[in-house]
Amino acid sequence: QPPSPPIQVLYPQQRDSGVYECQISTTPPVGYSMMLSVVEPITTIIGGPDLYIDTGSTVNLTCIVRHLPEPPPLIQWTHNGEEINYDSPRGGVSVITEKGDITTSYLLIQRARSSDSGKYTCLPSTANPMTVHVHVLNGEHPAAIQGSEGLRCSVILTFVLLLLTVGLRTFPVR
Repeated sequence: QPPSPPIQVLYPQQRDSGVYECQISTTPPVGYSMMLSVVEPITTIIGGPDLYIDTGSTVNLTCIVRHLPEPPPLIQWTHNGEEINYDSPRGGVSVITEKGDITTSYLLIQRARSSDSGKYTCLPSTANPMTVHVHVLNGEHPAAIQGSEGLRCSVILTFVLLLLTVGLRTFPVR
């Protein structure tokens, strides 16, 4: 009897995960079980979706790709939809990629300027892209730009510091 063709799962999805069994028609029958786990690749950029950077400082965008059977052959970065040119006259722009079970790509932009603001996208060749919005601040106070979440954190922090100060005056430490 000719051997059976190998099983193929075309376009695997997470619901295809489970135990698969191969049975050999012998007397008695022999079976071999195998666990198949289908995972979805995940791309993240640390600190997103919005990053606030002071003018003149270094922008460090860190893109992490997880759950791939092998590292992506290529990770491309774009700025406002255009591929980043690391040899441009602007200078100070570089990328470092470390491949492994978890692949990490660092986009470094030295001496940030307002023209560096915009949408940055990490595009792994074998996983979903991820985008972050970079805001290069020209001396503005970040809390004013971050909106209600940044303001809420500032108010809570001020309140906690006030409580600590009042608490220390009321209950002196001996």
